[in-house]
Amino acid sequence: MGLQKKLLLLALVGIAGATSLTGCSGDTPKQEGTEMTATANEQPTMEIKQESFGKTKEGQETNLYTLTNEHGMQVKISDYGATVTSILVPDKEGKLGNVVLGFDDQSGYQSPAYLKSGPYFGATIGRYGNRIAKGKFTLEGQEYKLATNNGTNHLHGGNKGFDKVVWQAEPLPKQNALKLTYVSADGEEGYPGQLTSTVTYTLTNDNELKIAYAATTDKTTHVNLTNHSYFNLAAGEAKDILNHNLTLNAERYTVVDETLIPTGELRNVSGTPMDFTKPQPIGSRIKEVPGGYDHNYVLTDTSKKLKHAATVVEPASGRMMEVFTTEPGIQFYSGNFLDGTITGSGNNTYGKHYGFALETQHFPDTPNQPQFPTTVLKPGETYESATVYRFSVLDSKQE
Repeated sequence: MGLQKKLLLLALVGIAGATSLTGCSGDTPKQEGTEMTATANEQPTMEIKQESFGKTKEGQETNLYTLTNEHGMQVKISDYGATVTSILVPDKEGKLGNVVLGFDDQSGYQSPAYLKSGPYFGATIGRYGNRIAKGKFTLEGQEYKLATNNGTNHLHGGNKGFDKVVWQAEPLPKQNALKLTYVSADGEEGYPGQLTSTVTYTLTNDNELKIAYAATTDKTTHVNLTNHSYFNLAAGEAKDILNHNLTLNAERYTVVDETLIPTGELRNVSGTPMDFTKPQPIGSRIKEVPGGYDHNYVLTDTSKKLKHAATVVEPASGRMMEVFTTEPGIQFYSGNFLDGTITGSGNNTYGKHYGFALETQHFPDTPNQPQFPTTVLKPGETYESATVYRFSVLDSKQE
């Protein structure tokens, strides 16, 4: 089957809302609600390597944890920001390559160039991923004011969000997983309530990286957790991601104003350069989108179950990544603000469009837009969210 035909098949399967895909293991990742942790019977005990990642500028020790599966796939995670620093997956020749942007030690995540650019490579974002208009919202009759760290708006949790703190890490060898916990104090970055959050990364022998989030609060608050990994499936063999073929199982997107705050309109993508319901190279129409892609897509499947959200294929390497999530939206960002001032792992210089992000999420500015799916979390409730990144390669027949 030709590559484009194969990609079209994947797109049609996703658009139809199917939970079974062809081309990889052919199954949606196993789930029970949003529970994403493998049992000991499903996943043999694997050694989880722990090593020093260096000290923060404040002198706090950080550690790096390496998960490895039986096929040699590796995921490295730092307890600083609960950050994915590296994902090694094979190409069609079996050659392992790092498909995410990041650094080899702690200093990279606090360098002047990184802090100035603020790309959030691989970090866990909280309390609220994406933007909140004018850095404020009203909840139960009380107005809360947040940092305006993105022009006039609040972005990714504020000046010191969850990406800039050290989490408590707990290796789970029997599950080949790493659980990280962070307790955010009442009033931190302006948010109400003490919020206890966990993120659990599990690496399966199906080459899936499963991410499960949970959170509880002692006061009504807003929560929208996500991961901000930038992907380049060419693993450093190409200088941008414009030839990657992308499929999004979304027929609408949230229209935004000039400050990237949703207007409230959910616009159909049909006949526009925003349409990825069928596989398209990321770069094929990017010049028609002012500034490039940085938009929240509304997933066609509105259920809270784990469903197929996106597929990306890099033709030269044959690597394919599928994204599944329980979330209602996914932010597609084409690395528009990467400017070549940052050099990361493998001595790669990250220029414009070097990586793309697919951030599973609730919609931007939901605290101020009651017609959007709610992000309110109340005492006694548990916030739960799950996302899976599944990696595979196209075989010769699929090419």
